[in-house]
Amino acid sequence: MKIQLVLRPLLVCILFLVPGFLAAEGELPPPSTIDKSDTSWMLVSSAFVFFMIPGLALFYGGIVRSKNVLSTMMHSFVSIIVMTLQWTIVGYSFAFSGDNPYIGNFDLAFLNGINVDSVKGTIPTYVHFLFQGMFALITPALISGAIAERIKLSAYVIFILVWSTLVYDPVAHWVWSDSGWLFQMNALDFAGGTVVHLISGIAGLAAAIVIGKRKGDAGLLTHPNNMTYTLLGSGLLWFGWFGFNAGSGLAVNGLAARAFLVTLIAPAAAGASWLLIEWLHTKKATALGAASGIVAGLVVITPASGYVGVQGAILMGFVVSPICYMAILLKGKLNYDDTLDAFGIHGVGGAFGAILTGLFALELAEGMTLGNQMNAQVISVVATGIYSFVISYILALVIEKTIGFRIEEDKEITGLDQEIHGEKGYDIR
Repeated sequence: MKIQLVLRPLLVCILFLVPGFLAAEGELPPPSTIDKSDTSWMLVSSAFVFFMIPGLALFYGGIVRSKNVLSTMMHSFVSIIVMTLQWTIVGYSFAFSGDNPYIGNFDLAFLNGINVDSVKGTIPTYVHFLFQGMFALITPALISGAIAERIKLSAYVIFILVWSTLVYDPVAHWVWSDSGWLFQMNALDFAGGTVVHLISGIAGLAAAIVIGKRKGDAGLLTHPNNMTYTLLGSGLLWFGWFGFNAGSGLAVNGLAARAFLVTLIAPAAAGASWLLIEWLHTKKATALGAASGIVAGLVVITPASGYVGVQGAILMGFVVSPICYMAILLKGKLNYDDTLDAFGIHGVGGAFGAILTGLFALELAEGMTLGNQMNAQVISVVATGIYSFVISYILALVIEKTIGFRIEEDKEITGLDQEIHGEKGYDIR
């Protein structure tokens, strides 16, 4: 009985002390920070954004002439092939590694050091790589809209490969990396107004200036071959854009819901505005106008989607259409050939959206006044726009003077589908 009285408190003490002894022997692993809901949503969002690329192929492919429809759609699919490899080998590392304010390093090249236990916020690093990679895949494809119907496929591959390394990756680092100089300046860009749309539209403008206008009668150059493709493509883009914007918060929460909401509202307002302007100008409300307005609305809300509310989304949508509409009309007066209005919609709409983000944001970045925020937004637009134009122009010029960016005139007249691919987009018998 006495032994039991002595052993009982001793056993109790041992039970309390054993976990401490075990922890002293080796530190217990920290609990996982991966949130299953966030991870599921980000995987779905990544798939949404990927789906935008075939949507873009349809959108662009329907507007060009029938002899170039296959070539134009191939630009989007080639971008998937080329940019998946570039993003895996060096792109992700250049965009999201290191402490340099201007560009990352090779630490994450080939996803070095990343495994199934690696975490970025509340999601696996692999998922972060995938989601951001979809942006890297679609951005060069947007450029092709400005130079469609007259370029060599080989030159296009070289251009997007080098352009992404020299332009897209550094700009993504500036804006979205914790060490990026525009991120440190508190410039707001939730989902890629500058990173995706502005720099791609500007790059398309630079390349179009270098290679010159298409051959043929001006009245016949704008002759869409299949507007049903373009309408369907705009719908697929809109669908994928919900993941594009609502996924950019990297979590499932109210912010994602609001970003999803304004991604519905702004394009609706822009589509209505574009149809109204078109009717006032030409007495027609066209399918191409509806599709163009929808895309302009999607572009303008992209940088603002995590920061603005319903009223801001409606205003931004209504205002962007006349701005982009005028930009498209001006290309004839300025004598450059932006085939599918990549600059007129993505370049102008992206810049306009980035600036209006500061004006309509429900909450400014921490410590910022409205004046300081607008200053940061303007600097981000000017810096990324000038950088993209200069590098893109030089790159396009080097390619044109070496291997040739533009296809031979006789092949351009015949059509790129037959001359480059040996196939036809349509074979109706």
